[in-house]
Amino acid sequence: MTDRHRPLADVVLPCLNEAAALPWVLERIPPGWQAIVVDNGSTDSSAALAASLGAHVVGEPVRGFGAACAAGLRAATAPVVCFCDCDASLDPGLLPSLAQPVLGGEADLVLGRRRPTAHGAWPMHARLANRELARLIRRRTGLRLHDLGPMRAARREALLGLHLTDRRSGYPLQMVVRAADAGWRVREVDVPYYPRAGRSKVTGTWRGTWYAVRDMRAVLGEPPRSPAGAPR
Repeated sequence: MTDRHRPLADVVLPCLNEAAALPWVLERIPPGWQAIVVDNGSTDSSAALAASLGAHVVGEPVRGFGAACAAGLRAATAPVVCFCDCDASLDPGLLPSLAQPVLGGEADLVLGRRRPTAHGAWPMHARLANRELARLIRRRTGLRLHDLGPMRAARREALLGLHLTDRRSGYPLQMVVRAADAGWRVREVDVPYYPRAGRSKVTGTWRGTWYAVRDMRAVLGEPPRSPAGAPR
């Protein structure tokens, strides 16, 4: 693909049975950006619908949020890659402002701090688990983050250089931890968080939240990696 036809940024959208949300999500992708919908074994019409709406669809048969994100990152070609949930809880139309510090060289990784817009948008058990994870991240990395937000942006080559290995719920945390170990400049910005379409596959239940926290604790237990330097 020539530079002239390469998208300004790629948006990785892990997808498992999100046909109800896909039209809204994909119509909000910024002009000149490419949506990469990673179908993680959907049994509804998600893959076909996404393709019909102009997204680049990648199949990832290995179940897991990290497996889907990793497949999307491998498929990306743009210099900057963004990640966003595919359930209409986050607005992809906000990605240009979120990614601007990366594009402008002011930050290496930008995370969207979720701000609920309605009661029930963020279940209490998931919010409490997120608060505990933020505390553990501060203790492990020194980063004073408030949210392990799924909306984020970074440079593709730098992300590939982190050599992320988690293929379950720990993938977003491993990205932050390894970025901190490498000396990246990590920034957090507020983004509105809406009630999702359907129930979350990860934090929609106490059991799902428990599994997610278990995966993330395993990531926090990994020994620190030698700094490789921040991307430039």
